[in-house]
Amino acid sequence: MGYTDQRFNVNLSILFTELPLLERPAAAAAAGFTAVELWWPWIETPTPDQSELDALKQALDDAGTQLVGLNFYAGQLPGPDRGALSVPGEESDRFRANIDVAADFAASVGCKALNALYGNRVDGVDPAVQDELALENLVIAARAADRIGAILLIEALNKPESPRYPLVSAPAAIEVVDRVNAATGLGNAKFLLDLYHLSMNGEDLPEVIEKYTARTGHVQIADNPGRGAPGTGDLDLAGLLDRLKKAGYEGWVGLEYKAGDRPSAESFEWLPRPQRAAN
Repeated sequence: MGYTDQRFNVNLSILFTELPLLERPAAAAAAGFTAVELWWPWIETPTPDQSELDALKQALDDAGTQLVGLNFYAGQLPGPDRGALSVPGEESDRFRANIDVAADFAASVGCKALNALYGNRVDGVDPAVQDELALENLVIAARAADRIGAILLIEALNKPESPRYPLVSAPAAIEVVDRVNAATGLGNAKFLLDLYHLSMNGEDLPEVIEKYTARTGHVQIADNPGRGAPGTGDLDLAGLLDRLKKAGYEGWVGLEYKAGDRPSAESFEWLPRPQRAAN
């Protein structure tokens, strides 16, 4: 078992970032991968010119890579922001302006999972007000995802690295998932289970897997400490992925780790080349 029967994809917003965006799908394909995921690539704008969207679609198509996960606009990420949808004012407006743009792009490339990062707490704003705004925006996002036959992902981050982000445990993210599904009746909001973030929070990973696999729509991995490739830290990622499989998870496993000082293409030696192409 271990890594042999997983469906891996490469996150092109954290790996291959030494290359321009449009060259990354081909680089992932050259490394043996057929599936990729992305944070929202245009951090300055929720509504890029159609030509930029078309160019990214072309790059994915030319490389033969399937986009399996895409973040909605999330502010400055990488950077200080952790999402926009619960941030009142301009950022919430930008998130809303992005919803149909992101969903339509996802539909154009056959991507079936859209990740909505919640956003940081804002000084001087009642958390309850932020949570109300978040639910409004997540309901709109869930309906847009449903329109294209996709799921909406809600992610827990980790408190040490994201101290102002309110969803820093699996139960906190699951609570939002349940709230969105109750509000829409669609049932398409799912948990994004990131083993690195949950381990940074000190959560009991086998227990999280046992309790929440049925509500998990996507998995991401990196080793801890260091957020490097599997084998660079202390996490038994092969064993944890085995547990997920046995608990019924059949979805994608996103490689969302840092390559360190070497080229990204050299960071995959832990995964034999025949196992990189998605089944």
